[in-house]
Amino acid sequence: MEIVVIGLNHKTAPVDLRERLTGFLNQKGPALSSFKGITGLKETLFLTTCNRVETLFASEEPDQAIQNVVKYWAGGLLISPSDLQPTIYIYRADEAVRHLFRVAASLDSLVIGEPQILGQIKEAYREAVSHHTTGVVLNRLLHKTFSVAKRIRSETGIASHAVSISFAAVELAKKIFQDLSGKKVLLIGAGEMAELAAEHLLNNRVRKIIVANRTLERAIELARRWQGQAVSLEEIPSALLEADIVISSTGAPEMIILYPQVKFIMKQRKQRPLFFIDIAVPRDIEPKINEIDNVYLYDMDDLQGIVAQNMAERKQEALQAERIVQEEGIKFRSWLNRLEVVPTIIALRKKMEDIKQGEWKKNGAVLEGLTSEQQKAVDQMAGSIINKVLHDPISFLKDPGHEEHKDEKIDRIQKIFNLNKGMEED
Repeated sequence: MEIVVIGLNHKTAPVDLRERLTGFLNQKGPALSSFKGITGLKETLFLTTCNRVETLFASEEPDQAIQNVVKYWAGGLLISPSDLQPTIYIYRADEAVRHLFRVAASLDSLVIGEPQILGQIKEAYREAVSHHTTGVVLNRLLHKTFSVAKRIRSETGIASHAVSISFAAVELAKKIFQDLSGKKVLLIGAGEMAELAAEHLLNNRVRKIIVANRTLERAIELARRWQGQAVSLEEIPSALLEADIVISSTGAPEMIILYPQVKFIMKQRKQRPLFFIDIAVPRDIEPKINEIDNVYLYDMDDLQGIVAQNMAERKQEALQAERIVQEEGIKFRSWLNRLEVVPTIIALRKKMEDIKQGEWKKNGAVLEGLTSEQQKAVDQMAGSIINKVLHDPISFLKDPGHEEHKDEKIDRIQKIFNLNKGMEED
């Protein structure tokens, strides 16, 4: 049984091709159902996200299975397999296992360390289980994948450095206020990054969000979403008296919050700290306000510098994560190799048991003259002899020190004990 990954992602294929392939695979219901008819796929899992389309499978005929999957995908896209080939990647055996570990740990993501991909893999696994397309191999692999991702997040700092503008802004706010629970936020404008920052702030249990926007209807809509309060742009000065954090992202041609205004407000606030995040271009807030005591202002340049630094730190942490992937890949290979010797071990035990039963029948007349306790003692002695005879060949098969010669070891044991005939009959 070989593990294979076939896929395309943001690095290998344009978004329209990924969308077309996902659409084709989903056109007759859940995409996983379409793989059931492909010859050679013993166990299967299908993963689709905005950045990748992949199928993970285990097969006893991997070459044929790969050819069948590529042909099926190409047919759905109305192109030839040779035209599809440059846009896909194929990983086999240990490479496939390491690839899955890397994807789950977000080492292969557009943004290293982003947490969403692990949840998407878990959902894909739930879908596969519900369609009964996984078995011993993929079940073990997926559970190992989840533990590897968890280990990487706990042992490295790959996800601890903010790499989006909105998240970086919130991390800065946490450094200033330590604890954001109970804080009030003034959101000026309704840009996408400001909205994302507000969502991050809500996740950190801020107490209230006040929304000011040029269009009051939009302010009301956002305030309702966050169970906050909508105000007009003219009410910003009074809102500044109440707020602890201000996120501004309007499209105004001129600055809307000026130094004298903030200087006056801080006196009324009795110097209670006020944190400004200006993510508007052109800027909404006069840079000079940073000179006021207990006022902190960060703009896009500040945040982008932090993001770039944090991205570099994540890449450094990724080196440690890659080592964990390699280590866990070796452990899974060891398990898979042991799994592959199981049929031979079963055949060994069956042959010995058949020999024991045959000898028991041959000597039935003698054995019937024994008491039940004596018969039980003879049976136990025969079983003990079998275990001792099998100990060395089974240890030889399971020895992890020679895994690269696994097939040779299995073949040798099968020939020595003449197991091939019995296994073929089974």
